[in-house]
Amino acid sequence: MNQKNPSRFIWLGTVRQWHWISSAVCLIGMLLFAITGITLNHAAQIQVKPQIDTIEAEVPAELLQPMVIPDEEKAPLPENLVQWLNTEHAIRTHDRLAEWSDEEIYVSLPRPGGDAWLTIDITSGELFYEKTDRGWVSYFNDLHKGRNTGVVWFWFIDVFAVACMIFCITGLVLLYRHAGSRPTTWPMVGLGLVIPLLLAILFIH
Repeated sequence: MNQKNPSRFIWLGTVRQWHWISSAVCLIGMLLFAITGITLNHAAQIQVKPQIDTIEAEVPAELLQPMVIPDEEKAPLPENLVQWLNTEHAIRTHDRLAEWSDEEIYVSLPRPGGDAWLTIDITSGELFYEKTDRGWVSYFNDLHKGRNTGVVWFWFIDVFAVACMIFCITGLVLLYRHAGSRPTTWPMVGLGLVIPLLLAILFIH
């Protein structure tokens, strides 16, 4: 049989190879998304007390005096102020747009699993910073949703989704290949479709 149709077995071997490679690549990510699917579904039952940290300081006059209020309502902070915030207070504002007014600068700093914001009084130089940390469960939940995770994680989710599709499609091909000797294959596949479909039709309104 191998001599009659060798290309079929080469193709099947390629499918198997893609299946195990995609399964290995997706393993940890699928566990992460499965576990956080449960924690998201039970978010109301998972009680977490947020940790709130604040910083009150004064921006040096040499940074404030040369500052020019931009014409745009939203614009980046001056680079020397960005460096000072990072060096003196470990406040990272790179690539963040600030909201400017005649009296105040406001910077929103949302992040996975928490939030942060910063205000600077342009006249007095008074700085107030608040950071909220809602814990690791909230952090991984936000990774699941892609909330405040940035461009790199945005693209990771897309690439990971493609890898999962490769895993599923190659798995379907292998199921088809072995379905003849396993009579329950297609009923089980059908069950995976029928159960969520019935639940959606009967209970989601």
